[in-house]
Amino acid sequence: MASKRKPIHTPSASGAGGTNASRPQMNFRQGLNDTTARSEAKGTRPTATPTSIREVLTMMVLHVCKKIIFFDTSLKVPLYLGSLFIVSLIGDFTPYPKTYLARTDNLFNVYFVKLGWAWTLLFAFPYLAMTSITICCGDNQRLLRNHMPRLGIATVFWFVWTKLFNIIESSYGRCSMRGFDAKTPCLKAGHLWNGFDISGHAFILIYASLVLMEEARPIIGWESIKDLLRNEEHNRTNNDTSQTSNPLKSLKDEDLKALKYFYTRFTPTIRLFFVGMTMLQLLWDLMLVGTMLYHHRMAEKVLSGIIAVVTWFVTYRAWYPIPTVLPDPVGKGLFNYQSLSKPEIGLRRRASLLQSGSSASAGGGSSNNTGSSKEIPKFMGMPLYAARQPFNASAMGAPVGSNASSLEGSGIGGGALQQGGASFVSSHLYGSRVGSGSGGIGSSSGGGSNYSNSEFNHPSYARYRSRFERFES
Repeated sequence: MASKRKPIHTPSASGAGGTNASRPQMNFRQGLNDTTARSEAKGTRPTATPTSIREVLTMMVLHVCKKIIFFDTSLKVPLYLGSLFIVSLIGDFTPYPKTYLARTDNLFNVYFVKLGWAWTLLFAFPYLAMTSITICCGDNQRLLRNHMPRLGIATVFWFVWTKLFNIIESSYGRCSMRGFDAKTPCLKAGHLWNGFDISGHAFILIYASLVLMEEARPIIGWESIKDLLRNEEHNRTNNDTSQTSNPLKSLKDEDLKALKYFYTRFTPTIRLFFVGMTMLQLLWDLMLVGTMLYHHRMAEKVLSGIIAVVTWFVTYRAWYPIPTVLPDPVGKGLFNYQSLSKPEIGLRRRASLLQSGSSASAGGGSSNNTGSSKEIPKFMGMPLYAARQPFNASAMGAPVGSNASSLEGSGIGGGALQQGGASFVSSHLYGSRVGSGSGGIGSSSGGGSNYSNSEFNHPSYARYRSRFERFES
C-alpha cells in the first residue's frame, strides 16, 4: 500500500520566523536606499577616479625620468669633477680614438651646445612659469617677484662667466706668429692663439644640467595635488573639519578654485616639458663626455667645472633657501605639497637578549630583573622567546666548563653546584618565588610556581620554569 508523503513546509516570510521587516537588518537600514546611506555615512572620503591605461603609461615614463634627472647630487657632482680630471688627464697624454663627437662641426655641437643656454631656457622657462603659477594659485605678482628671478640670475651668471673666460684667454695668450698682439687678428691671419682657454663648453653643460635638475623639482609630489583638491573640496562641501592635515585647508575659496583651474589646465603640458628637460639633460651629459675626450686641456676643463658647481651651490643651496631673501626656493608656494622628510635607511635591529653583550646581561643579581624583562621582544603582548642570562658559577665556589649554558645547565660539574646554579639562574631570571617555604629560592617544597616577577608567570615560559624546577629538585 503506497504511503503518502507528508509535504515539507518551509517557513514563510509571515511564519514563525517573522516578517523580513521584523528581522534585524545587519547591513542596511529599512527604507533607506544605498546612495542615501553612503551620503550619510560618517568618516567617508571621496574615492579617486579610475586610472586609464594611458595614465598608467604616463606615470611609468615620468617615474623613469625622475630617476634620471634627480640623480643624487652628492654623487653627481663628484662624478662630474672626477671624470673631468681623470678622463681629461688621460687624454692629455694618450689621445683617444677619433669619433663623430671629436669633430667641432658635429650636429650636436653646432645646433645644441653652441646654443646650450637658449635650449635650457626654452624648456625651463615655461615649466617654471606653469608650475609656479599653479602652486601660487594664480598670483602673478608672486610669480614674477619670487620665482622668475631664479632664471634671470642663472642667465647673468652664465653671461658673466663666459665673457670672463674669453677675456682671460685674450689677455693672457700669444699668437703663434710674431706681430700679432690680439686674438682676433691672429686668428684672421690663419695663425693659432695660445692662451689659457677655460672651457666654456664644460661650464655650460654642467651648469645647465644642475639648473635643469633644480628647476624640475616641482614635479616631485605633483600628482598628490589632485587628491588634496578632491579631499579639500569634499571637506568644504560637507563642513567637515575633522581632517586637519590637508595643506590646502588654509587656502581661501578663490585660491582653491584658481589652484584647481591651473592644475587641471597645465598638468599635461608640465609633464611634457619635464620629459623634454630630462632628454635635454641626457644630451648635455653626452656632449660633456665628448668635451672630456677631445677638447681643451685638463686644467681648463676642471676649473670650468669647479666654477659651474660653485655657482650652482651658492645660488640654489645657499642663497635661495634663506627665507627672508628673494627669490624663493624651487617649489615654494601658498601651500606645501611635498614631503621634506626622508625615510630612514638601514634600520638596525636591537641587540638580542640572547647575546651575551646585550644590556640585559650586563648586570648581575636580581636587581636588574625589571630592566631585563622590559627589553624582551614581544609580539601582540606575547614574548617572542625567553631570555637567557649567563651567570658566573665560579662566584659560587666551583669550577664550570668553558661552554656552560645558563639555560640548559650543561658543563656544570657537581650535584651541589648544579642545584646552586639552577637556584641562581631561576632567581636571576624569574625572581624569588612568592610564598616559598624554608627551602628558599632553590627549594621545591612549598615553593609553588608563582614568581615575584609577574612577567615570567606567563604560560609561554612554562617549559623553562618546569625545566628549572625539575633541575632544582
